[in-house]
Amino acid sequence: MPFVNVKMLEGRTIEQKKQLVKAITESMAEICGANPEYTMVVVEDIAKDHWARGGVMASDRIADNK
Repeated sequence: MPFVNVKMLEGRTIEQKKQLVKAITESMAEICGANPEYTMVVVEDIAKDHWARGGVMASDRIADNK
């Protein structure tokens, strides 16, 4: 039973998330032979002020366009 956890910055639409979940599920079935009915995908939206890279918060990078 595959469990895929996707963490990404908030801001994607529900339609984008639906497409992503479908593509991941199909890929798990095709590549790994996983049963789509038992493939779980969790999408975690992370607030931009809860994510940092290189010591800089994502909210600051986006505000500064870095």
